[in-house]
Amino acid sequence: MSTPVHTLPDLRRLRMRSLTGGCAALAICLAGALLGHQSFLESYLVAFLFWLGIGLGCLSILMLYHLTGGRWGAVIRRILESGIHTLRWMALLFLPLLLGVHQLYPWARPSASSDSILEHQRTYLNMPFFAVRAVVYFTVWNVLAYFLERWSAEQDRTGSAGISRRFQLLSGPGLVAYGLTMTFASIDWVMSLDARWYSTIYGMIFLAGQALSAFAIAIPVLAFFVQRRTLDGIVSPNHFHDLGNLMLTFVMLWSYFSFSQFLIIWSGDLHEEIPWYLRRTQHGWQWFAIALIVIHFLLPFVLLLSRQIKRNMAWLSGIAIAVAVMTFIDLYWFVMPSFSSSRVTVHWSILAAAAGIGGVWLSIFAGELTKRPPIPLQDPNNCPYPEPL
Repeated sequence: MSTPVHTLPDLRRLRMRSLTGGCAALAICLAGALLGHQSFLESYLVAFLFWLGIGLGCLSILMLYHLTGGRWGAVIRRILESGIHTLRWMALLFLPLLLGVHQLYPWARPSASSDSILEHQRTYLNMPFFAVRAVVYFTVWNVLAYFLERWSAEQDRTGSAGISRRFQLLSGPGLVAYGLTMTFASIDWVMSLDARWYSTIYGMIFLAGQALSAFAIAIPVLAFFVQRRTLDGIVSPNHFHDLGNLMLTFVMLWSYFSFSQFLIIWSGDLHEEIPWYLRRTQHGWQWFAIALIVIHFLLPFVLLLSRQIKRNMAWLSGIAIAVAVMTFIDLYWFVMPSFSSSRVTVHWSILAAAAGIGGVWLSIFAGELTKRPPIPLQDPNNCPYPEPL
């Protein structure tokens, strides 16, 4: 007998194991940071950006869905809503980075006063303003998440048609606010690791990568539910086909922004900008760049052109997981050469940080996922495809 539509698999064991493992790994990171190991803060920054990016990607795709509609969004809406629920907890997990800002960022060190460039940037890059901006970013993201979650619960209870209009009115300005805040957050938290370098398209790379991260978790979770017969009669290969098309779109978008940044900076041949790429294409870092080109763009692009692959949830889930792994490697390639460009460094602390934050993130995500039915039955877009594509 099929599992009832409104019944989700029991995820309590997953939640407890994730939380226990995550807290243990975070304790290791904390001990390493207290002992003065710089690599722990660096690794923590990469891991934090990755897991935060998934939550923010869920926020952007959820708002995009509320603006455009479509059957594709109804089947992953609960997954996206569970992802944005993690944002309030990510604000707490940002505190170690705020406390370690003097170790991570050259502009926050006392020696910055002797550097004319850093001294010139002090109006923007100073500790009080840095902290205030971080509070603004998390406030904007969590306010958007709060209303999206609150109105979703109200729609479940009442089925009011006016709630869909509320979603639209919030999501348009919300996407603009998300784009602006994430652009400045990427400048504050990553670009300012090298305050002498800048790129006007930098934030767009992060926005596209976060949208990819959202699909990278939504597709495997949806496939997991289908395998457990949780969504019998609701999810069809056509839904996976649509999600595959959307993931292909953001793969191309990420690639376009990344290549545009490289082309503009390289053709400009400016002394202030070229070293950023030189550090990331020498001493072993070039293999990361090649892997990103091949696995993060070329392979997903070629595979997602296939209609059969996009309709096969196992293949599509595998591609999504590979994209998630490469998103993490992309962040590693962005951040780590700022600390050590002379050679590739892969410290074991990166595993501890990723597992620590990831364990807590997955525990919160799984807990939220089981609170309500997996499909919002009052969603006007929640209807089956009339015919197979």
